[in-house]
Amino acid sequence: MNYELFIAKRIIAGKKYKNSISSPIIKIAITAIALGIIIMLIAVATGAGLQYKIRDKMAGFKGHIQIVNYDNNNSDISTTSIKKEQDFYPKFKNLKGIKNVQVFANKGGILRTDNDFEGIVFKGVSSDYDWSFFKEYLIDGFVPNFNQSRTKEVLLSQTIINRLNLKLNDTILATFLKTKNSKLPSNRKYIISGIYNSGFDQFDKNMMIGDIREVQKLNKWTEKEVGGFEVLLDDFDDIDVKGAEIYSEIGVTLNAKTIVETYPNVFEWIQLFDNNVWVIIGIMIIIAGINMITALLVLILERVQMIGILKALGSSNTSIRKVFLYNASYLILKGLFWGNIIGLIIIGIQYFFGVITLDPETYYVAKMPVYISLGAILVLNFGTLFLCFLMLIIPSYIITKINPSKSIKFA
Repeated sequence: MNYELFIAKRIIAGKKYKNSISSPIIKIAITAIALGIIIMLIAVATGAGLQYKIRDKMAGFKGHIQIVNYDNNNSDISTTSIKKEQDFYPKFKNLKGIKNVQVFANKGGILRTDNDFEGIVFKGVSSDYDWSFFKEYLIDGFVPNFNQSRTKEVLLSQTIINRLNLKLNDTILATFLKTKNSKLPSNRKYIISGIYNSGFDQFDKNMMIGDIREVQKLNKWTEKEVGGFEVLLDDFDDIDVKGAEIYSEIGVTLNAKTIVETYPNVFEWIQLFDNNVWVIIGIMIIIAGINMITALLVLILERVQMIGILKALGSSNTSIRKVFLYNASYLILKGLFWGNIIGLIIIGIQYFFGVITLDPETYYVAKMPVYISLGAILVLNFGTLFLCFLMLIIPSYIITKINPSKSIKFA
């Protein structure tokens, strides 16, 4: 019996497909599997890429968690100071997963030239600031140097530079709004030491980065007063847990808010990507499964006489069904193989060359970001193989309905 099944496997899996009626059907099924895994890989890579890139950009501007006075909760401008000397600064002693704690203070103002002006938020930072984000998007110049008594150097976005027709090393006049400690507007001159372009227009259009000591002087604060603290985490996925832990560690007059809580609309929007990806994956698996069912049925109908002979020789329905299911699985694996190669090549091209571009005002990024992990690739492949295999079990039941005497009669 094993010999007969071996012969059957060789017949089904052999090169006789090329000259058989089922040949085009099989090619279509393999192509459908390949196209399905290509689309699924691209959907997962682009969905995850957009999520990670947008949230990383927001964390680069605002930190993962901000610790501020309750009076400043709903404002980007630091109106009430906080004492710099805190138990959690410069490091949380009882919490793990904290990458960095850095001070900041924001001041609203206007940049003016002879012909134009632009509203800005002057974000003052100190020597403890993590510049890795801005260095990644720095297109010209360098970040401000705080290793001196007073720093007039500032970092401006390409958006502001273009609007005001400025260039690197220009001196820019800034006028800052009055506060309760400063009754009159203040004018300051700054030197543009660096130009960045994050592609996140929401922040690029009004953010200027400079020395926190400038903000302290403008607000009539002492060196021991800051606007707040930004906390950077090792893992963004822990943001909700760490946010609650940090809140319990700080004083009662302070509040800790995650960027997810501060910008809920943005994060609700990017979470919709997951739903879209799942819909795409579901549709692709259904299409691939239907094509494989069609191919399997054609294979079975084309081998009716052989099935009848095997049954006459004593082979069971189960063993014959296994032959067809195993060979159908081979076709699925073949489609997955080529689909993975082509899909990963497309993802690699986008990753290194950024062929596909986006509107930054809508998507917060200028180029379509892609990200895919080995785990995601394995889940997609094994999931597709398993689900398509399950979908083939029911149509393979047609083998049990084939009568050996009738099928052999017309051999």
